[in-house]
Amino acid sequence: MNLPKGIIAGLDEAGRGSWAGPVVAAAVIIPKGLRLPGLADSKKLTPEKREQLYSQITSKCHFGLGIIPHDFIDSHGLLHATFKAFEIAVNELKLKPDHLLIDGRDRFKFVVPHTSIIKGDQKIKAISAASIVAKVARDKLMLKYDQSYPGYGFAEHKGYGTSQHLNAIVNMGVLPIHRQSYEPLMKIKWSQQTFL
Repeated sequence: MNLPKGIIAGLDEAGRGSWAGPVVAAAVIIPKGLRLPGLADSKKLTPEKREQLYSQITSKCHFGLGIIPHDFIDSHGLLHATFKAFEIAVNELKLKPDHLLIDGRDRFKFVVPHTSIIKGDQKIKAISAASIVAKVARDKLMLKYDQSYPGYGFAEHKGYGTSQHLNAIVNMGVLPIHRQSYEPLMKIKWSQQTFL
């Protein structure tokens, strides 16, 4: 596709579908001429390759991070929380972009000109880089939660709705970091209250 002219920032997020923890967004500007061999959508990379690229991106590119906690998601909704995370990430950039390229189909109201691109993390290098930064940064946070809340398996599933995670909630209860507005969590809380 034809990219807009000027300084381009790629934006992506991690954790929208998770049952626990924050949504994390990243904005990345890749300097002209910089090559990042192996750069791809974070979901298609091994954890080791993601870590390697994360180190290169955060040391050689302009990047910003936006982290919005679970309680904001519960009170304001996921889409607004994602927008706020993106907004923070863009504001953290030391170099101001002329255009934002955002992964996905959602429409946002940025002051800066912007374009949403379906599967942008597979098509645009700056979005691929943002997907890696967001994913690795969020995974690091979830590893800390794994230490704070042993037995829930956050190191493995990163808060997503796996059977392991579901069993842990049923057996040990809903945690303060869970997104309690999410339907699976609401159902579990309701069933536990019903049988108390």
